[in-house]
Amino acid sequence: MFRLRYLLILCLLPSLLWAGPKRVLFIGNSYTYANDLPGTFKGIALSLGDTVYTSSVAPGGFTFNQHSVYAATLDSIRLGNWDFVVLQEQSQIPAFSPGQVQNDCVPYAKRLSDSIRTHNPCAEIVFFMTWGRKNGDASNCANYPPICTYAGMQQGLYNSYLMLSDSNQASCSPVGAVWRVLRNLYPTIELYSPDESHPAITGTYLAACTFYSSLFRKPVISSQYSPGGVGTSDGYTIRQTVDAVVFDSLETWQMHGYLPKAQFTHNIVGATVNFTNTSLRATQYQWDFGDGSAMNSSTSPIHTYTSAGNYVVSLTAIGETCQEATIVDTITIQMASGINTISPNMAPPVMVVGNQTITASFQETGRWYLYSLQGQCIASLDVQQGKTYTLHVPVNGIYLWQWNGLRGKVWIKE
Repeated sequence: MFRLRYLLILCLLPSLLWAGPKRVLFIGNSYTYANDLPGTFKGIALSLGDTVYTSSVAPGGFTFNQHSVYAATLDSIRLGNWDFVVLQEQSQIPAFSPGQVQNDCVPYAKRLSDSIRTHNPCAEIVFFMTWGRKNGDASNCANYPPICTYAGMQQGLYNSYLMLSDSNQASCSPVGAVWRVLRNLYPTIELYSPDESHPAITGTYLAACTFYSSLFRKPVISSQYSPGGVGTSDGYTIRQTVDAVVFDSLETWQMHGYLPKAQFTHNIVGATVNFTNTSLRATQYQWDFGDGSAMNSSTSPIHTYTSAGNYVVSLTAIGETCQEATIVDTITIQMASGINTISPNMAPPVMVVGNQTITASFQETGRWYLYSLQGQCIASLDVQQGKTYTLHVPVNGIYLWQWNGLRGKVWIKE
């Protein structure tokens, strides 16, 4: 079921058109530079037809605190034009107690994120979820018992990196989550170097594959690239596990970085259309109503057409990292042509008005609409021949009514 679910999600992913090389900056420490993680990621991307330019700032043991004042890190961020900036904290700090993480990690992650956005407004910030040590963190076990074991340390890293991603409006590359699944299902694949902390070449390959699937939002399973030391069988198993974990929970990892999805519904009242925006992961919108009118940036606009016809309406949803998604739909406007639109014997409804009410009797079956002078639909009601109905209005005043092919105004007052 786990594998089936991620395959179904893959079938529904939007196609991505990557124009030109993608620029990726890695900010981290020895977990990033060991076995050349950026270079391995680049090789995987090239094997799948994607070109990337990578750069890294990764002094051994560096923390977010140190990076936030390190000239080489800040200079690299200021270069700008990055598509992705990857942030990896020192390997132990995110596994510490929540209070210590708040003091020693959170402020500096925010400082780095703010700097990245200042100089790279369209870059996607990606937190690098690392892995727990093979047998837990013995050096800090007495101070915080949950990290005495691999499982406890990994859970702390998982929680902290998702918190950092959420609080900084960023996405997460779930390397540690993939590591945990592979370690549990395929214990014969050794991911650690002899120090039980740093990655073996297989661990770096797992991380690079996870970055490919996370950043490109495409499966890595068909890559033919693997560095020396990664066997064909192990490489396939790693890629298969990466795709399963990444795409099974894509919106968990990409809660802020994932592509927007444009979608809307509409309701037509005569020549006026009420659009309801149901887009996901978007912060800005551009509407084209298909009639030559000016573009509209409202979330859920109301638009009135001046003539009958078929109109192609498009909505472009723009996400937090400048990525866009567009959907189009055709709507049909049928203008009323006069009193005899429905029936040659049709008569207007008999209306009685009161304080904030209007009561009407109808000689034909149809649909009755009441809307403001600005075109906002106040109410709509299916009516039957020979019956009487009452509508309530928010305030007294002049309203427009429409029933089948008839239109008119009514002044509702005390």
